[in-house]
Order: sequence, then C-alpha cells, then structure tokens
Amino acid sequence: MSSIRILSQELLGLLLFILFIGLFLVGDKLKVFLPDFMLGSNFSNMTIIFLGILLEAIPFILIGVFASALIQVFVSEDLLKKLVPKRFPYLALFPAVLVGALLPICECAIVPVARRLIKKGIPVHLAIVIMVTAPILNPIVFASTYYAFQNNLTIVFGRMGIAAVAALIIGALIYKLYGKRESLRFSKEESHHNHDHSHDHQHGSNKFMQTIVHASDEFFDMGKFLIIGALIAAVFQTFLDRGTLTAIGSNEIFGPAVMMSFAYIVSLCSEADAFVASSFGTLFTSGSLLAFLVYGPMIDFKNTLLMLAYFKKRFVLLFIGVVTVVVYTCTLLFQFFIG
Repeated sequence: MSSIRILSQELLGLLLFILFIGLFLVGDKLKVFLPDFMLGSNFSNMTIIFLGILLEAIPFILIGVFASALIQVFVSEDLLKKLVPKRFPYLALFPAVLVGALLPICECAIVPVARRLIKKGIPVHLAIVIMVTAPILNPIVFASTYYAFQNNLTIVFGRMGIAAVAALIIGALIYKLYGKRESLRFSKEESHHNHDHSHDHQHGSNKFMQTIVHASDEFFDMGKFLIIGALIAAVFQTFLDRGTLTAIGSNEIFGPAVMMSFAYIVSLCSEADAFVASSFGTLFTSGSLLAFLVYGPMIDFKNTLLMLAYFKKRFVLLFIGVVTVVVYTCTLLFQFFIG
C-alpha cells in the first residue's frame, strides 16, 4: 500500500512539473481556450506572481538538492558523530549548531539523518539541534534568502540569528524536559518515504549515480510543494482582500502566528520559502516574515508525518510544542527590540 502511495506522489510531482513547463512555454497560445474570467487582470496578476516565485526559486533548489545529495553520499554519520561531543550536554549544543550549518539538507531528508544519529549514540537533544538548523543555516539557504531580500538585510541576518538562538533554546529545553529517555520507535523499520532520502548504498559503488538519484528524488519532492506553495501565495495576494491581508500582516501579535500556521500547512522547502515570503514583503511585518522563514523549515505538515513514523508520539508532540513556543517568542522579541 505504501508503495502505491509513494508512486502516486511521484506521479503528482512529475505531472505538476510537466504542467508548469507546458504553461511556461506555450501558455500564450492557450488563451483562446480559456474562459473569460481567466483572462481578467486578477488572474493575470496571480499568474505573474506564481511564475515569478517559481522562476526565482528553482535555481536555488537545483543547487540545494545537488549539495544535499553530495552530503548524503559522501559524508557518513560516523563523521558527524565525531564532530558532536556527548559530554557536557549544554555546551555540546554549540558544535551541534555548527554541524547543522554545514549540512544543506532539506527538512524532509534531515529527519532520517537525525534518527540514525540517535541510533548511533548521539544524544537526542543534539540530534534535534542538527535537525532544526540544517535546513536554515546552511550556505545555500543563506544565499537564497539574501537574493530574495537583498534590499532588506534585517530579514537575511535575522533569519540566521533567530534560527541559531532558537535551536540552542530548543535543544536545551528538549534535554531539560525529555532528558535521556528513549525517543525512537524501534518497532518500525526505516520508512520508504521518498526513497528514504538516506545513505542507502545498495545502489552499487557508483557514487556519481547515487548522487544523481538522490538529487532527482529531492528535486521532485521539493518541487511539488514549491508549486503548491507558490500557487497558494499567489491566490492569497490576488484574491484576498488587501485591507484584511494588511491588517493581519501588520499586527505584531497575530501576524507571526498566522505566518507560522501558513508555513506549517504549505510545507515549503527552505531553499525556496524566502521567495514566497518576499512576495508578502510589503504586507507583513519583519517579525511575521521571520516567523514564516524560521518555523517552516523546523517543523511542517510533511515533516510531522515523517517524525511520527520514526519517533514516539509523545516526543513529537513535545517537539512541536517547544518549537512553536520558542520560535514565536523569539520572533516577538526580535520584532520588539530590532524589527
């Protein structure tokens, strides 16, 4: 049953990409077949926003998936384990953040990596720190965020700063609240989700082919969520009442919460979410945009499903609660003192 579901997900991603490329290449010639409402200014504006987000994000996704694939094929968990000391649980949080910053791996692919690190002896709170920092602090995401917000460096450096501070607090709270209790669900084998995005070396000794396979898997996995997210963002900005959107976005208390909810549901990849956030740049406060950019890569809907397959439900609920409170508080403080 799971194989059928995986196949349907892959086909959905492929069809979305074919549809996007087809519309991009011959979209103008299809106007004669479209109903009148689709030729209006609103629909045209939505199409422009949608395509603009995609075209800006795709190059960074390509760079990110190949960097992620290289890491997965050539860097072992044993090496990462040596870089993160197990003694001094609170001081070890800092090198864990640095290790996470070196891994350009998406939030979906990093969950199996965190699970294997725990099974190899890395303390749970340190593996969690790596898991929440890798999708945000790596150089690829920094470059994409800079490109999307080059006129607003507060967002660029604010995202990196909040992510680092939040990760340290999250790791400390996980250690304080959960300690050394078992967090993994050993009763279930490694999930086949997205071909496991893991260091599976059963493809043979050809590491080049392994890299291509990992990169293509991640590209199609990320791509379908990017298309869905870009479309939702375009619809929101085009058809939602501008005054309502501005009122929500400019509210310093509710704005970040709304954008965190949006980030959780849309489940964008961190290489592309900056371009979606930048499209809301004139409507939402800096704190709201940062809440979206930090919360989404740490925990979203698809990430939650994957965690529930690997970790105990109680631990996952604790993790979601801690991440939500910490990110929301950090963005409010940033908004109050800096933003």
